[in-house]
Amino acid sequence: MKLSGQIALVTGAGQGVGRGIALALAAEGAKVAVTGRTLAKLEDTCEAIAAAGGEALPVQCDVKSPESLQACVDAVVGHFGGLSILVNNAQEVPLGTLLAVEESAVATGWESGPLATLRLMKLCHPHLKGQGVIINLASTSAKRWDMAGYGIYAACKEAIRSISRAAACEWGPEGIRTNVILPLAASPALAGWIEERPEEANEFFRTIPQRRVGDCEADIGRFVALLCGPDAGYVNGQSIALDGGQAFLG
Repeated sequence: MKLSGQIALVTGAGQGVGRGIALALAAEGAKVAVTGRTLAKLEDTCEAIAAAGGEALPVQCDVKSPESLQACVDAVVGHFGGLSILVNNAQEVPLGTLLAVEESAVATGWESGPLATLRLMKLCHPHLKGQGVIINLASTSAKRWDMAGYGIYAACKEAIRSISRAAACEWGPEGIRTNVILPLAASPALAGWIEERPEEANEFFRTIPQRRVGDCEADIGRFVALLCGPDAGYVNGQSIALDGGQAFLG
């Protein structure tokens, strides 16, 4: 129970990677605020946490709304009495070639990704001072040899990496560590991508050295729990791919 006494806020935690992270944090003793747009999914995650002996709070939140983000942080701090871990996972994915992608999709990708990440980091900053941890989610899409159709999504995720590095440098002296993970996991989003682009997906999966896709809780969530704990207390400002060795970040 290395996270006993910690309070975490995880966005997009109703399913997929966010849910896996929430379950893993709770398994290590953290109290978890499970946030997202669909209450039924949030409650399902909270029920799973409670069934395992943990404590969780469902909080509906639209990360594109500054007012909703503020209300979310207020609700979490008001309920648990503080906040020590922030996981920015939620992101709407703008895919398409540069000529085809709609500007509205570009705006949504930016607002739900880098802008929402920055806003929530700033809102949580006062509560994280001392021994706080921020985990932001990015993607290895910017490392694809062929980025056709992924340029806008990759740009959003690379912006998150830059914001995270700046936070690590600016807030490190205040006792806040900020790191980024770039996961590949069996989530509903991945399932949708496979269904839409089966040939591309099969070709991509053959490039994974470990020849498998990660599990949202066992492979992604447990590493995030490790990264939030005392054993990773000197890890700050890093981008870490959790993808079985598929991408080279150098």
